[in-house]
Amino acid sequence: MMHEHESIALSEPAKRRTKTARISWGSNVVTVGADAPVRIQSMTNTDTVDVIGTAIQVKELAIAGSELVRITVNTPEAAQAVPHIREHLDRMGIDVPLIGDFHYNGHRLLSDYPACAESLSKYRINPGNVGKGDKHDKQFAQMVEVAARLKKAVRIGVNWGSLDQELLASLMDINAKRAKPFEARQVMYEALIQSATQSAQRAVELGLPAEQILLSCKVSGVQDLVAVYRQLALRSTHPLHLGLTEAGMGTKGTVASSVALSLLLQEGIGDTIRVSLTPQPGEARTQEVVIAAEILQSLGMRKFVPSVTACPGCGRTTSTTFQELAKEIDDYLRAQMPVWRAQYPGVENLKVAVMGCIVNGPGESKHADIGISLPGTGEAPAAPVFIDGEKALTLRGEHIAKEFHQLVESYIQKKYSTV
Repeated sequence: MMHEHESIALSEPAKRRTKTARISWGSNVVTVGADAPVRIQSMTNTDTVDVIGTAIQVKELAIAGSELVRITVNTPEAAQAVPHIREHLDRMGIDVPLIGDFHYNGHRLLSDYPACAESLSKYRINPGNVGKGDKHDKQFAQMVEVAARLKKAVRIGVNWGSLDQELLASLMDINAKRAKPFEARQVMYEALIQSATQSAQRAVELGLPAEQILLSCKVSGVQDLVAVYRQLALRSTHPLHLGLTEAGMGTKGTVASSVALSLLLQEGIGDTIRVSLTPQPGEARTQEVVIAAEILQSLGMRKFVPSVTACPGCGRTTSTTFQELAKEIDDYLRAQMPVWRAQYPGVENLKVAVMGCIVNGPGESKHADIGISLPGTGEAPAAPVFIDGEKALTLRGEHIAKEFHQLVESYIQKKYSTV
């Protein structure tokens, strides 16, 4: 039994000491690491050579809440397209920083196409794909030197699907000589971490300020990701980018990413995140941004959109009215946020409840800023509306949904308007 003087302490995510990186374009400076909020990143899946199509998708991702957007730069044609994509975005008023994703030939593209190098705010370099043998160090150095000269941030992004095989083989040989060898998977973890940390150290030696470096070690298994990042966080103070690579599509990808990222974020590990969701046919690319935002909002780390509380439904709610109204309100709030962020400061903190029957309906509605308790099966055809914890009125008739929609709009205008 809890005594009067006792209370339940809320668990706060741990604070990890990291350097601060700044990724900017124009006047938009996205601060990453240290006390900055965890940032959302996404990636286009258009052909970068398609300037208009790529610019449009970047705009959509940015409007959805992506604070950094990565694009593929894999060919001379793609490199030539990058400054034109940036120009289109600037004309549309989209100042989101662009990240160039380089593999195999990044050293040539950054050197041969200076306008591309200038137009990007950050470069992603994969140590496993910068060359083999003697070429590895030389080509890695070429990319880092461009970044240092142009004052661009760099993410050294290791991936276990393209891990430096020479490093892995060396660690496997060392492990084989141990009296009690580690499991092969543990050696792979070590190879991922060493690839990232050693590359970061080499970049600093080449003249890239440590404050311009971010690290990632992506894998596709939840427990693998958690194990690797826990160790990486102990052995580096660079900001860390989190993402479960090749997470999958639909429910599988959403759940796996949510579990993996949440476990690490709750421990204070992670400074930028991306949900690498395979789009289902017809699904918008922005879905990965929506999920990333929901993860951060569910953990109480950031607020992006007003929250809509709705019950799951049961035998008391055979009508689908509350489901339809909840979806309608949620879709409406999300659609309005690009405008409301400027028009109604703080509106992302709004809590709306759309409940389906008398059991939890009134209680949940009182906890929300504005809530409605719709009649369940067999209940009187009346829907009490609660505003700021108090019953304000009761809606009846065929237009309950429309009338509640109007009440939500009026509440927002009254509470959040600065005029």
